[in-house]
Amino acid sequence: MLYLDAAATAPLRDEARQAMLAVLDGGPANASSVHTPGKTAKATLQQSREALARAFGATPGEVVFTAGGTEANNLALKGIALATPRGKHIVTTAIEHSSIRKSCEFLARIAGFEITEIGVDAHGRVDEEAVVAAIRSDTTLVSLGLANGEVGTVQSVERIAAAARAVGAVMHTDAVQAAASLPVSFAAGGWPGDAVDAMSIASHKFGGPQGAGALLIRQGIDFEPLLHGGGQESGHRAGTENLAAIAGFSAAVSAVMGQAGSRAQAMAAQRDAFVATVLEHVAGAQLTGHPTERVPNHASFVIAGFSGESLVVDLDIAGIAASSGSACSAGKKEPSGILLAMGYDPDVAVTALRFTFPDPLDEASYDRLVQTALNVLAQHTSVAR
Repeated sequence: MLYLDAAATAPLRDEARQAMLAVLDGGPANASSVHTPGKTAKATLQQSREALARAFGATPGEVVFTAGGTEANNLALKGIALATPRGKHIVTTAIEHSSIRKSCEFLARIAGFEITEIGVDAHGRVDEEAVVAAIRSDTTLVSLGLANGEVGTVQSVERIAAAARAVGAVMHTDAVQAAASLPVSFAAGGWPGDAVDAMSIASHKFGGPQGAGALLIRQGIDFEPLLHGGGQESGHRAGTENLAAIAGFSAAVSAVMGQAGSRAQAMAAQRDAFVATVLEHVAGAQLTGHPTERVPNHASFVIAGFSGESLVVDLDIAGIAASSGSACSAGKKEPSGILLAMGYDPDVAVTALRFTFPDPLDEASYDRLVQTALNVLAQHTSVAR
């Protein structure tokens, strides 16, 4: 099986597997225990925290481990909003991940927050002017995803972050999709760097295990924990740490971020060639998302007249694992809300098809992808020979 659904979950990296096995084979231990095995577990936890912080240009104290990107987003939105409600106003966009949008819905319903949701253009780019104009003197929080998982579009956050900071609002970015394939940094001078106050990331996008993630958040920003209990993660997230998953997460991030620039260039070159081939040979195929300002491993299309889900099934039978959109909404019959927000008709939005590269492919694998994809598409559409 040729796996091209890294936006959902990347294959487990060997570095992550080895780090996890070292923890699992090391015997039982709780990082909060004071005996020797507990101290060993605590040292592993601290080493993982330091490695993750180093990879993103953060300090260890700015890393809060979570059970994934969804929890990190919930912790950022609910935690910050409830700790410093100010005017109870949040600015976000129409194409955020469901964990952002549903956290906003929760805050509106339960805590009386006002949510201002900004639309996007046909490429999925947010109107910076509209976001800046929506930020008020009583705005609590601005949350803008760094890249969209369904269409790959990358956003510019610097000007928006400056406007948020000018009124005292906190700037959060969901970097779950962007960080795994772009040289994302939390450090001053990096991208998005110190423009943002909080950033969410997830292990399984890097090739780490599922069930681990982190919120990077500047020290001094107040936020309420979602989970109350034993006071782990410096009181920010209670519950015994999943040490094996955290070690695998840290190892995967270190492996990916160490080659982020060259890896991104190689994947972008293959992505561009693949997109050009599909657009040239498949009648009616349209690229979704921005043509250039997109994550380098992401190729997404709509092809009017057929079901994206049926094409994914046929590709699977032919040995290619692709996707019809976000894995968080897979199996639903409704058209993609992201594509609807971008202006696509509902009957076109249900034809979404996405290929996301976990790493650059070797030549044989790339040729197999092209030939198989065109053969399967030929069964559904008019393909030029």
